[in-house]
Amino acid sequence: MCKLKAMPAVPVKIVRFVDDHFPGWVECELIDADGHVRVIRDKVPIFTAQLLDAHSEYPTLGDVRCETVKRFQDEKGRELARIWTPGIESTEGLSEFTVTANSVTVA
Repeated sequence: MCKLKAMPAVPVKIVRFVDDHFPGWVECELIDADGHVRVIRDKVPIFTAQLLDAHSEYPTLGDVRCETVKRFQDEKGRELARIWTPGIESTEGLSEFTVTANSVTVA
């Protein structure tokens, strides 16, 4: 029996359904440590186990798996984490984000 390794994740808000091409695509918002909204579009199962479609109620909660690149404290004393979302990019082409350290959970 193969046991899957738990992986860190950060929360996202799934804001809308964008494409019904299997298995369905959604648009999500990831809020970084500075309050910037980073938009990510990808397949539904990347963000949630829920069965979402165009008729689902939005927004809904999800998360995106990540790897923690670095944990640090900024000049304001906030505990932050630099994360990488392998294979998943924002609409700006970013796959590394700085988030509050306490927003990184193990999924």
